[in-house]
Amino acid sequence: MTTTPLIEVRNLKKYFGKPERPVRAVDDVSFAIHPGETLGLVGESGSGKSTIGRTVLRLLERTSGQVFYRGNDISALSGEQMRTLRSKLQIIFQDPYASLNPKMRISAILDEALSTHGLAKGKGAREKRIAELLELVGLRAEHASRFPHEFSGGQRQRIGVARALAVEPEFIVADEPLSALDVSIQSQVINLLADLRERLSLTMLFISHDLDVVEYLCDRVVVLYLGKVMEVAETDALFARPMHPYTRALLAASPKPDPEAPSTHVALKGDIPSPMAPPSGCVFRTRCAHAIDACAGQVPPLTEVAPGRWAACIRQDIIAMKETA
Repeated sequence: MTTTPLIEVRNLKKYFGKPERPVRAVDDVSFAIHPGETLGLVGESGSGKSTIGRTVLRLLERTSGQVFYRGNDISALSGEQMRTLRSKLQIIFQDPYASLNPKMRISAILDEALSTHGLAKGKGAREKRIAELLELVGLRAEHASRFPHEFSGGQRQRIGVARALAVEPEFIVADEPLSALDVSIQSQVINLLADLRERLSLTMLFISHDLDVVEYLCDRVVVLYLGKVMEVAETDALFARPMHPYTRALLAASPKPDPEAPSTHVALKGDIPSPMAPPSGCVFRTRCAHAIDACAGQVPPLTEVAPGRWAACIRQDIIAMKETA
């Protein structure tokens, strides 16, 4: 893996609401994504995953922090400069039913992306490119004349993927691309993304709450809780031996092929706190089975606890445990 990230996020914060009582959706998050890598972003609902994805692409403006693309800080670019860069940075939206204009034919939806960025100039070239895009995502060229309502949810998501790929991006945020789909067709979209990643050498930020999909698709994983990073690790290492108590709890909550099989992980209890009033110190301490008084007094830094592994926890004795209690 190259040492130069394609995307680097440094100390990113995104707050909503009034300054005197902000909603801390993303609170001092840092990570890097290397060319050709798929980075998984996981955590419970309300942890800030989608907000991070949209803020990285500047669909939402940051409160503070920086986002770098190929070493260049894009967080302060003007609107015109950012529009020029849009073709390199794309998103696959969560809801394929809401993300496609119901009044536009598929040909017009894809043509809009091509025309906006000056690609495939000329009617014949655009029609050829549209046919190529549809075939790339497992649809047929004749589907271009149809409207979104004539397709299933899985087919609509394929069209959303085709739209993202139309401008030949280097980086894609896949924002919960499976959550609105029936379980029976989720595997088709997973396999499509895995195939396209290999064929096109795509770099992705894959946002999901489905740990099984993340384990299958992603090279590394960032574990997020209440807007803060709890753990970062290569996928195999994280699933084989989670170090942070929150990661262990997430794995305990994940459905198992054999529900009767014993688990050494401590399951989560209670609900995620409000980002308007996060706990002091470690934000996870109110639900952590290993919390001590000192956890309330300091925000644990994200520390490299093993080669290529980072965790944010002051309980180094817990981090080092081979078996969870």
